[in-house]
Amino acid sequence: MDRRQIEIALVPQLYPAIKPAGPFVVVLVDILRATTSVCAALHHGVKSIIPVATLEEAKAFKDMGYMVAAEREGIKPDFADIGNSAFHFMTPQVIGKEIVYSTTNGTQAFEMVKNEADIAMGAFVNLSVLAQWLVDQSKHVLILCSGWKGRFNLEDTVFAGALAERLLLSGCFEIKSDAGHAALDLWGLAQKNLLQYHTKAEHRERLRRLRLDDVLEFTFTIDRCPVVPLAKNGVIRRADDNC
Repeated sequence: MDRRQIEIALVPQLYPAIKPAGPFVVVLVDILRATTSVCAALHHGVKSIIPVATLEEAKAFKDMGYMVAAEREGIKPDFADIGNSAFHFMTPQVIGKEIVYSTTNGTQAFEMVKNEADIAMGAFVNLSVLAQWLVDQSKHVLILCSGWKGRFNLEDTVFAGALAERLLLSGCFEIKSDAGHAALDLWGLAQKNLLQYHTKAEHRERLRRLRLDDVLEFTFTIDRCPVVPLAKNGVIRRADDNC
């Protein structure tokens, strides 16, 4: 049996060069904080999420009556209803809502690939259920790390290694790229204590300065939100609602 490929784009700009030749699923990763927040949102009752690349688009949706979650460099714009912490998506006011969403990195990466393939959202909080879902899809997997403004970051790549390890253990996948092996090596270093390992991460320090780091323990806890967020036609819903 031919094994499916795992490709990893360490920053979004690498995506065009490493797209698999056959059918594939994109796993979008923005651990701090977008994909973690999306998992939390759908696990706690948000109906759907509409990612948009610009604050101008988000403001236009706000003017049409939508609830808006947004941030730039960690800071919530005045017009947004909530920011980008996972905890903002775990309150009664968001249950059953369709929320428009715009962030510094995650929704920019989403914009790049939204018409290319089905897009699942990956985070430590949904690691196991996502891995099993990908095994069941019978497609290649491209893990797209959002990074930080075009730069490599630790947290997305460590997660890529964690997910790649789960997929390899299924026996259905293989890795041939240096990026994949590097991600696996980083995961091997970090997995014993994810929170401690990421004290060196640049974005963790940014969140600390903004006093937005209360969500870090939640972020680096595996399987807190066992849902698979899946984007089709520009809207993110639970995969079991997308069938």
